[in-house]
Amino acid sequence: MNRIFISNPLSLVDIPVGGSARVVNILTIGANRRRLLDLGLVPDSIIKVIRRSPAGNPTAYLIKGTMIALRNEDARQILVEKD
Repeated sequence: MNRIFISNPLSLVDIPVGGSARVVNILTIGANRRRLLDLGLVPDSIIKVIRRSPAGNPTAYLIKGTMIALRNEDARQILVEKD
């Protein structure tokens, strides 16, 4: 497996509402990784944070023209860099 190193790693949960980021890597494996890739969370994709629920979990994201909701535990597994 190729390892990708970024100088200041952020997870998707670190991006504020209204912000956007570029996907760098997905840390999870197995079926959960496949699900995230199928949703369009592939390296170099731009993802925008649209809204957090009042309780803070889940969060709505816009990726490739599609709105998706991710739980924080899943979003923590997605490494990004600010766009």
